[in-house]
Amino acid sequence: MSGHAPEHAGVTARRPRRDASRNRDRLLAAAKTVFSAGGPAASLEAVAREAGLGIGTLYRHFPTRESLFEAVYRREVEQLAELAETLEAEAPPVAALRRWLHANVEFVATKKGMAAALELAARGPSDLTAYSSDLLTRAVGRLLARAVAAGAIRADIGAADLLRALVGMCYLHDEPGWQASVLRLLDALVDGMRIPPR
Repeated sequence: MSGHAPEHAGVTARRPRRDASRNRDRLLAAAKTVFSAGGPAASLEAVAREAGLGIGTLYRHFPTRESLFEAVYRREVEQLAELAETLEAEAPPVAALRRWLHANVEFVATKKGMAAALELAARGPSDLTAYSSDLLTRAVGRLLARAVAAGAIRADIGAADLLRALVGMCYLHDEPGWQASVLRLLDALVDGMRIPPR
């Protein structure tokens, strides 16, 4: 009989504890809330308070402001990609496209808040930017193609065009309540892309 420990023993030891995973999820959810609000309250201390955890716990998971920014940003992008898949399976084509675009407004609000709170200087294209751009373009591209195939949406609007329009609307509005204004504009855009039933 060998004296070696079972092969799976180290795997269990290396797995993060369940409470550590829960704490990380709580911090990411809190960061999204705090960063979306923006302004002077958007600090790491505010994130820890919102999560009901100590600042030391936050720093154990996210040693720098940038690492927290990246984790929230990456999670938001991946959730939007997953949402596109869900809507593709569950909602009619135009409704799916509209709901996905609406969800992006909340994402941009979080991103705006993070940029202000973390004082991140505008940087050139990064791996994260390329990754998110590719994921979001493919996500909206699937929803758009489905709506075009159903004969519900014009075929001359591309996924990249739609994302540029969305981003432009979001970043041209900074006044309080800007999200509601952008949602109305998005509805007008989607309605303008529709092909009237014959």
